Amino acid sequence: MTIQAFTPWIHWFLAFHIISFTAWMAGMFYLPRLYVYHCQTTPGSAESERFKVMETKLLRLIINPAMIATFIFGILLILTPGAVNWDAAWWWTKLAAVLLMTGFHGALSRWRRDFLNDRNTKSEKFYRIANEVPTILFIIIVLVVVV
Repeated sequence: MTIQAFTPWIHWFLAFHIISFTAWMAGMFYLPRLYVYHCQTTPGSAESERFKVMETKLLRLIINPAMIATFIFGILLILTPGAVNWDAAWWWTKLAAVLLMTGFHGALSRWRRDFLNDRNTKSEKFYRIANEVPTILFIIIVLVVVV
């Protein structure tokens, strides 16, 4: 199969890229909010343990698979001839924002491990501010593609 064979599938790749990106972003918006609420619990309490389960399931069952699917369909789009204008600034801006989003995803995973081990040292205010990061990156990613 040559790369040219991807061309008839471009609309499917784009649709599934957008669907998986939407699922990834939904989780990225919600997980820091769960951390805000988790900060309000006593470590080891039943409520804290419930948040641990919620955070783990959200990350492992929704956010991680959605991110992987986003990357797979994004790479398929990149490999489709004519889908990306490599000279356009939007492409490089989007790539930078996606890499930052991926780094933030990693930070969310690290913070979840801290909560799992009852070693969170960050404040509720920290997570409230962190909760805005995916929103800003989401706006950048969408605007550079659409405008």
